[in-house]
Amino acid sequence: MCVSLGDPLAANFTAQEFADYRTNRLDEGVSANTLNREHAYLRSVFNELIRLGLWSKPNPLKHVRQFRIQERELTYLTHEQIDMLMASLDESKNPHVKLIATICLATGARWGEVESLRITQVRNGIIQYANATKSKKARAVPISSKLEKAINAHHKEHGDGHRIFGPAHSALQSALVRAGLELPKGQAAHVLRHTFASHFMINGGNILTLQRILGHASLTMTIRYAHLAPDHLQEAKALNPLAIRPKSSVGSPLEATK
Repeated sequence: MCVSLGDPLAANFTAQEFADYRTNRLDEGVSANTLNREHAYLRSVFNELIRLGLWSKPNPLKHVRQFRIQERELTYLTHEQIDMLMASLDESKNPHVKLIATICLATGARWGEVESLRITQVRNGIIQYANATKSKKARAVPISSKLEKAINAHHKEHGDGHRIFGPAHSALQSALVRAGLELPKGQAAHVLRHTFASHFMINGGNILTLQRILGHASLTMTIRYAHLAPDHLQEAKALNPLAIRPKSSVGSPLEATK
């Protein structure tokens, strides 16, 4: 970023310079989402310097707005597609890929979180996700005894020290291609996490429980799955002030419209 900006002195850096930089990056085909991250990184540099008492001027990017991003549709696999994927994974020469995918589908974990699992994180019917978590916070997710036995058996046969798995991301991508599953760009491994969350809500799961399972720092990320709940917003019909009226009330406002 500094090179692209011409390596300006921080004291002379302005919001207009950053705006021009963004415009040039957009023309080069860089996504607005990437530019928002760059904006956040650079703004954080000045915020941290201010916090440390090393910067007395205002943050030059304080009033620069980020681009509004159209939220992408979160693709998830149906039961039939899950079966197709599993059959394709059976054909893989990678010994780790199918079990990693299975754990992702069973716990909603990110691919990297499962791929880096250590056997010490799996015990007493629980997987403790503590390494490589995006929020930097540990979380525990229950698993079946059958899955726990499969993990322990895999570690004995294929493990490397405490590590359970080896690299398998490219093997997953190949399996998705063999299965004929076309996914939006960037959702290859993440589709397993979306699939867990989507089916969790479709089957009547609680949105706050899902937030804890996925390890989202705020409910904002988790709420994207709420519309899949079978009773999503149905309470509006039963809990509005016209549907529930005290006994002392005379008639209904709806009767006046008849």
